[in-house]
Amino acid sequence: MNQFPVWSVIGLAFGTVLGIVGAFGGLNAFLIVLVLGVVGFFVGLVLEGGVQMPTLRARRQ
Repeated sequence: MNQFPVWSVIGLAFGTVLGIVGAFGGLNAFLIVLVLGVVGFFVGLVLEGGVQMPTLRARRQ
């Protein structure tokens, strides 16, 4: 079994980066990094297969 806390380490790294950007870059840089981090997280989930993207076809009844 894999007991390594991967998500905790990723969360710690992301929080550290946000803290550094917030301290030195200001609010705008903080928000940009936050939004891009969330977008990257969801793109990673989609690529791993963790999220099923709905088909774009119209449903016929």
